[in-house]
Amino acid sequence: MKNTFDHPLPNEEGFFGEYGGSFIPEQLQAIMQEIDAAYREIRQDPEFLSQLTELYQHYVGRPSPVFHAKNLSKKYGTDIYLKREDLNHTGAHKINHCLGEALLAKKMGKKKLIAETGAGQHGVALATAAALVGLECDIYMGEVDIKKEHPNVVRMHILGANVIPATHGRKTLKEAVDAAFEAYLKDPVTQLYAIGSVVGPHPFPMMVRDFQSIVGNEAKEQFNSMTGGLPGNIVACVGGGSNAMGIFSAFLDDKEVKLHGVEPSGRNLDEDGEHAATLTKGEPGIMHGFKSYMLKDADGEPQEVYSVASGLDYPSVGPQHAYLKDIQRVNYEHINDKEAIDAFFELSRLEGIIPAIESSHAVAYALKLAQSGEKGSILVNLSGRGDKDIDFVVENYGKDYGIPSLP
Repeated sequence: MKNTFDHPLPNEEGFFGEYGGSFIPEQLQAIMQEIDAAYREIRQDPEFLSQLTELYQHYVGRPSPVFHAKNLSKKYGTDIYLKREDLNHTGAHKINHCLGEALLAKKMGKKKLIAETGAGQHGVALATAAALVGLECDIYMGEVDIKKEHPNVVRMHILGANVIPATHGRKTLKEAVDAAFEAYLKDPVTQLYAIGSVVGPHPFPMMVRDFQSIVGNEAKEQFNSMTGGLPGNIVACVGGGSNAMGIFSAFLDDKEVKLHGVEPSGRNLDEDGEHAATLTKGEPGIMHGFKSYMLKDADGEPQEVYSVASGLDYPSVGPQHAYLKDIQRVNYEHINDKEAIDAFFELSRLEGIIPAIESSHAVAYALKLAQSGEKGSILVNLSGRGDKDIDFVVENYGKDYGIPSLP
């Protein structure tokens, strides 16, 4: 757990520059201050740190390896490496912060964990953590995503969680967050809203970032051990931005390392409602209790968004990402649906690794970066595996990639 919680930002009020903070109803503010105080206490507690470290090692399977993708590297003319968060228990990086949040909730005497989920990876990870520590668990998920990510819905039910559909709006991730917040407002005392990314009111962007920082800390040591230096580039997909902040955090002071965050440009970057490229097309605003870049409609409300990746279709982004964009420390780019699906099959067929569609956005940009003439090494945070996506991909794209119709 070395240096995992050692970061200069946010400030005491939860701001990264002008972004972040806590813009919530009065009845919730005292609860958030209680969570903040409890978190600051446990992150200095040797017993908590020892327990979390043991779970990371013997339950999650950390450290996750860094893999040199030699077949991709040969084809694209640049050394490409993958940080294999897809090999974690539950299949993604989400388990890193879910275990921390579940242990915090248990220590605070909470009875239930509630959360939103898009692709279902956070939902599965939180249901897993809840089962492990003996807490009830409610997961809010958009009706569209429930159908699209059916395997993860089944996993959540098996683990004992209640999966509650969000039935308004586009019935995807943003609506799931709305529904979870409404449920939390009804009972913030016995429940803990375990937010699934580096978003929401303070202290959640800080707390989730801290738990995910283990990804970057491991990767830095592993890459140096493998190559004798640091990667030239690090690439991660960005929806809310937890996996990206997790790996970026260890390299922010290493100016020779270029950091690339990859948003979804969906079906059409130039048409409202057809993408979720918040940092590319958005502007500062407040939603879900924090200030960051957001996509707004004509009335200044959160815009409807879309991505082929259910975990990326959110109309805002973590406040630290907004700050890093403004100070130009991270280069934020975008990848469309077709490029992501192409990368999904490219990694599967060249390296035998089936990635989550979310992670495929990062893979796609890494390949594009290599094709542009970039000769520095590229480390991709492969944030999740694609088991959850295979039925959807085969049904909607299989024939384009030579997959016969299934019975």
